[in-house]
Amino acid sequence: MNPIGRIIPTVVDNFLPGKEVPIRLTLISLLSGGHLLVEDIPGLGKTTLALTMAATLGLSFGRVQCTSDLLPSDITGLTVFDRDSGQFRLVKGPVFNNILLVDEINRAMPKTQSALLEAMEERRVTIDGITYPLPEPFMVIATQNPAEQAGTFPLPESQLDRFLIRTGIGYPPPAIEKEIIRSGSNRETIRAIQPLVNAEEILSDISQAAGVYLSEKLTDYLHAILEASRSHPLIQTGISTRGGICLADAARARAFLAGREYVIPEDIIELAVPVTAHRILLRDEHEGLDKEGVLTSLLESIPVPLS
Repeated sequence: MNPIGRIIPTVVDNFLPGKEVPIRLTLISLLSGGHLLVEDIPGLGKTTLALTMAATLGLSFGRVQCTSDLLPSDITGLTVFDRDSGQFRLVKGPVFNNILLVDEINRAMPKTQSALLEAMEERRVTIDGITYPLPEPFMVIATQNPAEQAGTFPLPESQLDRFLIRTGIGYPPPAIEKEIIRSGSNRETIRAIQPLVNAEEILSDISQAAGVYLSEKLTDYLHAILEASRSHPLIQTGISTRGGICLADAARARAFLAGREYVIPEDIIELAVPVTAHRILLRDEHEGLDKEGVLTSLLESIPVPLS
């Protein structure tokens, strides 16, 4: 098993029981060089997921709690004048970490949300006209509560498109939830986690995942999904070329986690909805429909290649 793949059973068994799907999607985002948006109600472990993954991966961790008065400099940092040296120096913000948790991102003003665009796309930030690189690897894990809309600022399409995957975390199975309730919070245990891998191993895995083979036949299948989304009667704006690239990268990462050097149809099928649903726009008269359901139906209409 590749170094990063051995994290999944350890984390599921010891720290996040019943959360194998979001854990796997987090690792797929990391291996693909992408970012993760977790949308679910409070109290299901969104923050715990980010804390646990940072600890087990041996990566530095920063957190931003979004509010309406949060400033861009609260994320990126700022330059201040040092009287002792007589020079300006950079005070780095939490974005200068391998994993940045942006809690309740939709509570931040649009100007503050936009401060993340350069970091997420270019892996760098510009402060007072000077550009600074971010550490590698770098990933944003953002959370938002879909049920509470008062005092929130919905993410614009350009911001949503920067997230490789959008997913929920869900309730644990009843038996596991009862055990969690009986045992109580494990936050202190998480703080004591020893890393299972290091940054060098992760960067090596990212490079290997990028080299996983995607056949021409499966490229045609993936492109057929894009084309079908663009001509679907319920969809106004289908999946973009960037969305297609993201789906291909995520499929490669899933194959790598499974120990394969090639992509199979199941890699694309399983990731098509979490990677692309947030990238489509439904027609005005169909806005109330579930995007995930529309895409699932679309996938069922496209013939799956044999290999």
